Amino acid sequence: MELNESLDLALVNLTSIPVLAFALGVLAVTLLRTDLRLPESVYKGLSAYLLLAIGLKGGVALNESGLGSMALPAVAAVALGIVIPLAAFHALGFMTRLGVLDRGAMAAHYGSTSLVTFTAALALIETLGLPLDGRVATLVVIMEIPGIVVGLALARRARSNSRLLVPVGASSSSPTPVDAASEQAPHGEAHGLGAALREAVTGPSVLLMAGGMAIGFMAGPAGYAPVSPIFTGAFTGVLALFLLHMGAVAGSRLSSLTTAGPGLIAFAMLFPLVAGSAGVLVGAAIGMPAGGAAVLGVLCASASYIAAPAAVGLALPRANQGLCLTSSLGLTFPFNLVIGIPVLITLAMAVTPS
Repeated sequence: MELNESLDLALVNLTSIPVLAFALGVLAVTLLRTDLRLPESVYKGLSAYLLLAIGLKGGVALNESGLGSMALPAVAAVALGIVIPLAAFHALGFMTRLGVLDRGAMAAHYGSTSLVTFTAALALIETLGLPLDGRVATLVVIMEIPGIVVGLALARRARSNSRLLVPVGASSSSPTPVDAASEQAPHGEAHGLGAALREAVTGPSVLLMAGGMAIGFMAGPAGYAPVSPIFTGAFTGVLALFLLHMGAVAGSRLSSLTTAGPGLIAFAMLFPLVAGSAGVLVGAAIGMPAGGAAVLGVLCASASYIAAPAAVGLALPRANQGLCLTSSLGLTFPFNLVIGIPVLITLAMAVTPS
């Protein structure tokens, strides 16, 4: 992997309109104290558009390639979706003072995927004209769930074996004793876990993407052609508006970094590169083209701040969700947007046949 090539890709990424819109949102909040967040209804509308557009394009591509081609990538995606949260859980044990509950919650965030990071990578890969595997949209849906399930399971298993929670983070000064009865909470927590799994499986993000894929698969290229100007032509512009909003949200989280501690900050930037590189290598090993391997790497490197927080909030209400969001949205998301995506694309170009 050539350093100059990676720097060139980073420059292309940094000067793209969506990334510059994200930077504007961050700077407006941090330097000018101006909140550029979009109204909630507009934000939800843009989210629905992006998710449906990705699903439709993935479904059409899957129609052309055939369902049989999904077997090996699906197995690889599930395996990565299990291994990554396990690795995150144990890495956090070495790098931070987080207790097992919060390590499990964090593992759920880093084991799941960021649809916005995926969308930004997709836009850059298409701009570069790299060969892109149409199956990648399916992999987003597949990888959304296992990481959340594994993270929740790790946290709950650790809690069932202990009566004492380790400090929530670097800002905590002493352990917090937990009553044995509340630690067990068999009925309430079982309900919370079940509700969290339902939220992960039936949440709007998964349904919109999976539904869009089903529609695109049934319609095929001919059926997609009439709506292509809306869902393809306007895609980058809508993404820029969405990232403007996300920049403002991420900027508002930066003030919380002082409570994260150096270990968590290092984890939020180093772990995505390790997990993402593993994803790229797996993608290349199973025969995905450069663009597809890069997207698989980006999915492995990303951290969820939409689906995972909803599921963790239901199943692990005592976890420090603010710290999870600060790490995933305030640190990992901007890092991937500026550095992670270009590095992983460069790696994919180096390890896949030209």
